[in-house]
Amino acid sequence: MIRRRPTSLMSVGLASLQHPGRPDRKPLSLFYPEEEVRRVTFDAGFDLGWTLTAVETPRKKPAPYKFVVIAGSPSWSEYWAEFLSKLPQDREMIVVDRPGFGMSGPKTPVHDIRLQAAALAPLLKVPFGQKVILVGHSYGAAIATLMAANNPGKVASLVLLSGYFSEFGSTSKFLVGLGSKVMHVIPRDLRHAIIEVTGQKPQLAHMKDALSRLRVPVHVIHGDKDDYAPFQAAEKLVKAVRTRRPVRFETVEGGDHFLHDGQPDKLMAALERCVPRGWMQSLFTKPKDEAANAA
Repeated sequence: MIRRRPTSLMSVGLASLQHPGRPDRKPLSLFYPEEEVRRVTFDAGFDLGWTLTAVETPRKKPAPYKFVVIAGSPSWSEYWAEFLSKLPQDREMIVVDRPGFGMSGPKTPVHDIRLQAAALAPLLKVPFGQKVILVGHSYGAAIATLMAANNPGKVASLVLLSGYFSEFGSTSKFLVGLGSKVMHVIPRDLRHAIIEVTGQKPQLAHMKDALSRLRVPVHVIHGDKDDYAPFQAAEKLVKAVRTRRPVRFETVEGGDHFLHDGQPDKLMAALERCVPRGWMQSLFTKPKDEAANAA
């Protein structure tokens, strides 16, 4: 049975920030039957005492691959509900409300991306035989990188989707500047988002260190019309790090910052290209520095 869509000032406010002019376009997970999209809760890792929430695609038996999505800022998993509903049955996806957003605790912002990565580590626990494709969207890209590096053997590949790395595009610069002037009246999630994105730059050293330690394939997917997080910033950051494997870059023609909404079919296809061709093959493929030393 289809449930009624809840309405709230926060939902409209978040939608307005994430995609100006389209606050009512995105359906929530409550639009869908529970066998298609459902909300779940779990305890944050490392005994932090927070309850975190997410939306996921339930399956009668585990799919071979599961996309674990660390959403951007503001982090509200409901905006991925429509994308989740269209996922094929041989794939699973879970999108989390990061700590301090949506219905996830705590009530205060969590400034440290290392703490967020630790809190979200339980998302990487999957049934035996299932493989995780870890996707970090926007601000979540840096956090996902830490998660992958800190949990060796639990991630098949890492995707940096529309990654934000402390450089604003024209639209995000305008919105953050505007929001900064009215911090005392905007909803909690928007306040936390502004605090996060304006305080990320000194933390990128942690992300770069994690990226240099990764042994799994890394994919960068970015729309060429992204006016929130410029593709050039993502390209510059990744190329500045000596990675163990070559990083694959893919641009989506005409794509903006929200590919899961604006170009879902193209994003679906792009994510499929991040699935390893064979799990055993990835185990026996040498990282590029080891291959160079052996040559």
